[in-house]
Amino acid sequence: MLGPEFPFRLAGMVHVENDIREQQRPDLALPMELATRVVVEPPAENGARYCELLTVGTQQGQTVFECRSRYLAVRGRRRAEGGARAAVPPVAEGRAVGEWLLAADAGRRYAAVSGDWNPIHLWPWSARLLGMKAPIIHGMHSVAKACALLEQAEGRRLGAISARFKAPIPLGSQVELRLGEAGTYQLRAGAALAVEGSWR
Repeated sequence: MLGPEFPFRLAGMVHVENDIREQQRPDLALPMELATRVVVEPPAENGARYCELLTVGTQQGQTVFECRSRYLAVRGRRRAEGGARAAVPPVAEGRAVGEWLLAADAGRRYAAVSGDWNPIHLWPWSARLLGMKAPIIHGMHSVAKACALLEQAEGRRLGAISARFKAPIPLGSQVELRLGEAGTYQLRAGAALAVEGSWR
């Protein structure tokens, strides 16, 4: 994505989906080899463009994990809205597992760990330059936090977790993790459904 052949501007791309599956436990004493393939999808009907990163981690030729990440690269034309905006979905039925408060500098701290310095995560002024009202937390920060709380709640290691990012989570938000049925979960920031997915 940083190469000159990548057709989209990296700054401002929006992470919309993620799916991580562990194939075997990693050996922490061995190096991990990562291979990533980028697939650029054809334009959607409204002109939006998406791309997928397909990453495989291997050790000594054995697959340790597979990860699929999907990004919105070019925003499409908005459809005409017929009337009032849809109401905020009600809080999901299910068991509340935990909650946390995002610090104002959480985006910069996670960027220092992950290497993802997208300006939408850093400062109010840099987020506004890219059309955001406020800086938002990285999607993978939310997934990692959910994974950790799910493992604590279930008392076991997760082998897979998926996420669909429904709405941005502004820095400074209070975030709640709720468990649904059949291995599903939701993250809510205030009344807004921000992330939904599944785990096993």
